[in-house]
This record gives sequence, structure tokens and C-alpha cells, in this order.
Amino acid sequence: MKIEKIQKSGSKYKITLDTGEVITTYDEVIIKHGLLFHKTINSKLLDKINNDTSYYKNYNKVLDMINKRLRSEYEIRKFLNKSEVKEEDENKIIDNLKKVGLINDKLFAKAYTNDKVNLTLDGPHKIKRYLENNKIKTEYINEAIYNIDGEVINSHIDKIIRKKIKNNTKYTPYILKQKIIIYLTNLGYSRENIISRLEMFKIENPNNEKEMDKVFNKLKNKFEGDTLYLKLKTKLYSKGYTKEEIDEYIKKNSSLI
Repeated sequence: MKIEKIQKSGSKYKITLDTGEVITTYDEVIIKHGLLFHKTINSKLLDKINNDTSYYKNYNKVLDMINKRLRSEYEIRKFLNKSEVKEEDENKIIDNLKKVGLINDKLFAKAYTNDKVNLTLDGPHKIKRYLENNKIKTEYINEAIYNIDGEVINSHIDKIIRKKIKNNTKYTPYILKQKIIIYLTNLGYSRENIISRLEMFKIENPNNEKEMDKVFNKLKNKFEGDTLYLKLKTKLYSKGYTKEEIDEYIKKNSSLI
């Protein structure tokens, strides 16, 4: 069989054989096999063309992924495995991309860390977990995390604390602090650093007495005397009020209990 026509179609080429069969392939394949007009193609060469076309199809898909953002070797292997790419082609794609610097886990760790620190509020531990899940070498991870600016991390923590204090006036200072610690820990910040930054903020709840009144008014309809006193103290403790706050409130409302 012979090539009857070669026609460019976008970034690919359509090769029409005299049998009527049409092969859509890439310029790398055309150059590699010297595919010219009227060239004779036997079944062995056709198999090579089809195999190389499959390889470059997957290679170009990976290039499209990398063009959107840097990828780890693990991400690319996972994609190729999901696409059921032959192991030989998978290793060849990985090796070729490493040679041209498009797969570089050390650079990936640095770039990912910088993006997360500068564009999100993710903390170091969360960033580290992601890199570990992507099978990045420990030395690359440690270097990337070590180079995070501590002042930027503190700034992120402070920003979140201020927002939480502003938007959560219904909680007691104690409960709010616990919620902030849990939230920031889940974001990937160290507990020690969170507590250290929290100590710089004075957390007060201007609605403390109002919230205590709600509890008291609900209980006084069911209990009275010593029972009311004990139920009130227990309920307020459970909501995170301190002993001093509770004692002061009960003293202020002693005539009602």
C-alpha cells in the first residue's frame, strides 16, 4: 500500500493510503519514518507508525497537563497508568520529560510550596502531606518546607484568628480558642505556633451575659433553688465559661435563683 495524500489537520497530520485507510498521526512520526507522498508502507512499518502514534498521543497529553501547571512524576505515572499506557511507553515518556527538565520533583516541591504559601492559607503540615502523597523525596520536601518564610506563616495565622474572632461572637472565649486551634491545625499549622499567636489576641465576647441569660431563662422554667443553681453552673461550664465568669453572673442574679 502507498501514501496517496498527507494533509495537515490542526497540530496533527492525516495520511490517506491507497486502500482508503486514514491514519491520523504527528509530525514526529512522519519525520521519524520519512513518510512522503507515494511512499510504500508494508504491514511491519504500519505497526510501527501506529505504535509511535499511540506514544506521541500520550506524550502530548502529558505535555498539556504540564503546560497547565508543574506535575510530579507520581502524578504523571498515575495518569498514564489510568490511561492504560504500555509500561515501556510510560517509562520512555517519563525519561524523555526528565531529560528536558519538564519532570523535576525537586522543582515541583519548591513551586508547589511557594504557590500554596503565596496563594492560599494552607499551612506547612498540609503542604508537606500533599508532597508526601505525591511520593516526593523527603530531602526535597524538607528543603521546600524549611525555606517557607516564618513571618508569612504568622501573618496567615493572624489573619485567620482575626476573622474567626470577628465572625464568631456567640462563643465563649475558651470555646472560640479551641475552635480556632482545631481549624488552624486542620489547615496544617503547628499547635505550638497557633497557641503562641493566639496569646497575642485578647478574645472577649460582648454577648457573654446575653448568652448566659438565654441559658438561665431556659432552665428557670424547669428548675428552682439549689437544683437551678447546680444545673446553671453545669450548663455554663459545658459552654466554656470560666469559673470566674459563672460566679460573677450568679452573684449578679442571686435574687432570681
